[in-house]
Amino acid sequence: MNANPYILLLLFFSISTLIYIGWKLKWTKIFISSETRRKTAIEDILKQLYHVEYSGKIATFNAMSGALNLSSSKLVELIEEMNLLGLIRNNGDILELTNDGRDYALKIIRIHRLWEKYLSEKTGIHRSEWHSRAEQMEHNLSKQETEDLYKSLGSPRFDPHGDPIPTVTGEIIASNEETLSHASAGCTVRITHIEDEPDAIYQHIIKQKLHMGQQLKIEDSDDQYVHFTSEGEEYTLSTIVASNIGVKELSPEEIFEAETIRLSSLDVGERAKVIGISSECRGANRRRLLDFGFIKGTTIETEMQGPSKEPKAYKIRNTLIALRNDQADLILIEKTS
Repeated sequence: MNANPYILLLLFFSISTLIYIGWKLKWTKIFISSETRRKTAIEDILKQLYHVEYSGKIATFNAMSGALNLSSSKLVELIEEMNLLGLIRNNGDILELTNDGRDYALKIIRIHRLWEKYLSEKTGIHRSEWHSRAEQMEHNLSKQETEDLYKSLGSPRFDPHGDPIPTVTGEIIASNEETLSHASAGCTVRITHIEDEPDAIYQHIIKQKLHMGQQLKIEDSDDQYVHFTSEGEEYTLSTIVASNIGVKELSPEEIFEAETIRLSSLDVGERAKVIGISSECRGANRRRLLDFGFIKGTTIETEMQGPSKEPKAYKIRNTLIALRNDQADLILIEKTS
């Protein structure tokens, strides 16, 4: 039986059309992906140049290549394009932002810091992940989406690390803080900023359970280390780590944590009064603790504890509340017995 030539021809054109559509979709996807990567790389360069400029340093080609993990050939290609776009200018090995480039960088930084604020206030995501997640989102939000986010967060001025959030017109609040590495022995300071880069140092600070708003009593300081006490704990940080923490010296009237410790250190049978909830506790977690009755002045007692000293059961307002130590760390108390 002979096949109908018209059917064969129709089948041939149908298959050819499907192959063409599949090929076009594939290469369109590859092109879009390539354009997205190029845009992301350009924005990363602009942001890095701004941070170098803001710190009062000079950006060189080799330093940028290492900081952004870009090959020299790729960086040259992107720099040439950014020069043509009027975003940067270079003088030999030195790279500088133009006014347009600086404005563009501030828009990216605004999105980044707003998204970190969103993650800290509206989600339960751990602070160790805020920066990396914001680095992904900063390339995706439109101008309108950014402004909607800004309004939904209550028009914040600072991100959860204490960095100022640029305004929609690119204005940014100047910082007058000093670093913990330069704090004088005998003074009491409050943490006003925690630098989240480099990541290794930031993760170390997190492991030390240091947070924004925390008061520190400087016991001793030299070129190598800073020794201080806070919330009933003793700390020793290298000056390398301490230089990534911004602080403000407090007057005697502002100091309120001289006898303050963390609830997790309250042993079974001991009583205390609640001084407050750490500023590190935000959003739903903070509201939950307040609903449980952890309000300033409330009396609390440790009734029992697990075999490994956690969780602990605390009696507050004739109710037993079980908390893990990492949760109890967020509640500040003063022992009464």
